[in-house]
Amino acid sequence: MAKALSQIGILIIDDDTEICDYMETFLTQDGFQVKAINNPQLALDEVRSGLYHLIILDLMMPKIDGIELLQQIRKIDTDVAVIIFTGFPSLETAVTSMKLDVVDYIKKPFNPEEFRSVLDRVMKRKGLARSPEEELHKVIGSTIRFLRKERGLTLKQMARRTALSVSLLSQIERAESSASISSLYKIALALDTRITRLFGDF
Repeated sequence: MAKALSQIGILIIDDDTEICDYMETFLTQDGFQVKAINNPQLALDEVRSGLYHLIILDLMMPKIDGIELLQQIRKIDTDVAVIIFTGFPSLETAVTSMKLDVVDYIKKPFNPEEFRSVLDRVMKRKGLARSPEEELHKVIGSTIRFLRKERGLTLKQMARRTALSVSLLSQIERAESSASISSLYKIALALDTRITRLFGDF
């Protein structure tokens, strides 16, 4: 049975504290259990804990090379999913990473939506599917965003039409908040569509 999203542990290893803070916030908001460390020398103890399903690893770090750290991680855990995250991509490190069973090799800075697609692919490959409830929120949010943009409406205009706050509408579109049936009914009316259409093919 696939794990629920909230049970999926992600370890971020990057010496840049700003990147660590951003990634931790970004992934926590998406419902993951996240730990970010900016000291790569502490990474192996975290890997040995067995708490993580995915590791996001920076390549260029002081004191230890990312590839060297990846080799050490593989000696501890051959199954954990690893995504390489680098501001200095090269063919050599990309090839070496793939030989060490890295699931993706991403250049900084990244596009959040593209990164989410990578995460979805990794989770499916590892049998770590999102829970049905999380998937439903995502489908509803993306459908509402698509229909709103198709009709040329801003969040502010939607707020005026629905009497819901811009903040709540934004959270619903980003699947960060669960919409009540009453809210979905108001949104469907504002978009001039059936409420069932907001559920996509779910």
